[in-house]
Amino acid sequence: MTILGRVRRAHQTIGAHGAPYALALLFAVGLAHAAPDPEKLYETHCLSCHAPNRLGGMGPTLLPESLARLKKPEAEKAITDGLPATQMPAFKTLLQPDEIQALATWIYTPPKLPPKWDADDITASRIVNLDAVDLPAKPVFAADPMNITLVVEHGDHHISVLDGDKMEPIARFATRFALHGGPKFTPDGRFVYWASRDGWITKFDLWNLKVVAETRVGINTRNVAVSSDGKFVMAANYLPHTLVALDGKDLSLVKVIPVVGNTGKTSRVSAVYDARPRHSFIAALKDIPEVWEIPYDGRPIYKGLVHDHQLKEAIPEPGPLPVRQIVLDDYLDDFFFDQNYDYLIGASRTSPKGQVIHLGAGRKIADLELAGMPHLGSGITWDWKDAEGQTHRVMASPNLKEGLISVIDMKTWKTIKTIPTLGAGFFLRSHETSPYVWADVFFGAGKDTMHVIDKQSLEIVANLKPLPGKTATHVEFDRYGKYALVSIWEMDGALIVYDAKTLQEIKRLPMKRPVGKYNVWNKTRLSEGTSH
Repeated sequence: MTILGRVRRAHQTIGAHGAPYALALLFAVGLAHAAPDPEKLYETHCLSCHAPNRLGGMGPTLLPESLARLKKPEAEKAITDGLPATQMPAFKTLLQPDEIQALATWIYTPPKLPPKWDADDITASRIVNLDAVDLPAKPVFAADPMNITLVVEHGDHHISVLDGDKMEPIARFATRFALHGGPKFTPDGRFVYWASRDGWITKFDLWNLKVVAETRVGINTRNVAVSSDGKFVMAANYLPHTLVALDGKDLSLVKVIPVVGNTGKTSRVSAVYDARPRHSFIAALKDIPEVWEIPYDGRPIYKGLVHDHQLKEAIPEPGPLPVRQIVLDDYLDDFFFDQNYDYLIGASRTSPKGQVIHLGAGRKIADLELAGMPHLGSGITWDWKDAEGQTHRVMASPNLKEGLISVIDMKTWKTIKTIPTLGAGFFLRSHETSPYVWADVFFGAGKDTMHVIDKQSLEIVANLKPLPGKTATHVEFDRYGKYALVSIWEMDGALIVYDAKTLQEIKRLPMKRPVGKYNVWNKTRLSEGTSH
């Protein structure tokens, strides 16, 4: 019953029972419709994903500085209807409109305890497992160490270590809560690093199957990158607005880099990448239209125009790890690189066009026509021949909002073809030896389908359904491209092993919501069919 209806009922009751009864009833009506308590609503409906004090966990941080690009009406809509391409559900059947409005307003207010995580906190958090230091540089297992695949199981926060030749697990161990961004390996494949959403960076000795060290770098962390020489580990934070560099050997703090744009505004960091051919890290910034390049090879960075730095006519940025700020026309939420890391291809979640940035020149050289919400971070490249037999280097990107895959010529930056799919997808994967691209349909009714696309005809040649009705996602190949591994993204899920040529199922391994798979060889050798 509405408030007006209850008041009318109360007035009718006055005549029947007298003033004292009516006053009590009106008081009860007032209590039933007291102003919503957003803190209580948050504790009931939001805390499990967004964490106490709104610091973020499985869901993002909900603080004013983290919501800078989201308007309050958009926040209300997100709470009401949920968010596409995320795990944010709709609350319109659980909460009243005034409760949603109160909750949306409250998340834009500062918390009672201002969040902080600085250099002292980082240093104090470091844990070194002395029994895992200086262990023999020899694998404790018989499998090929360069054909090991790590499988991240989000269902119960574990990682399985898979023998890439036999396709059999050889170890399984617990991790911290909610890993994000994918494990990153040292060049020899021995050590692997990963980040949890709540800021913990873990160094793991993959040959000895032991945790070496852990350091907490932030409150809400996006991902981690490892320099090509293995000396530095760089972490990207949503909160606080920092990049944090650690020593690759023991995860001790090297440097905290405040993320402040040239206008003085701070920003969350969407992700950080190792641009191996450039010997630098590249950072994607969420709240300012800039891209940062951070060399780790000792070369100087100069701000502004320099006539002749060889004559020392300018003062370089202080090191180690100086920052080169590349100012852009628009935000870039998502990145893709060509194989040589000469070009950065990025897009904003709110812009209909992508940008092509020449990293050497430090400026935009082209626009891309990209519909919907491209997921460029899952883009891949290959060589494609046109009808005249001319070879073109192309890239392809799935789309988080529409059922399509965009294939783009990397010389003209024009779209060659848009491939329709059964729904919006999350990942594209391939391998140098494979004639196919594998594309999931993560969102929508077709989520149980895995499209197999011919790289030359650019047509879907097979629709695989590993487990009807269950989400099939994220393909990774073994070192040689012999096997294609597909995740069934369910608590009672599995890893499905396919013959990459015949597309026949080989075996399935039960797992707890397996998300990403990461093959040592493919990741350390920058396979053109996988993300780096």
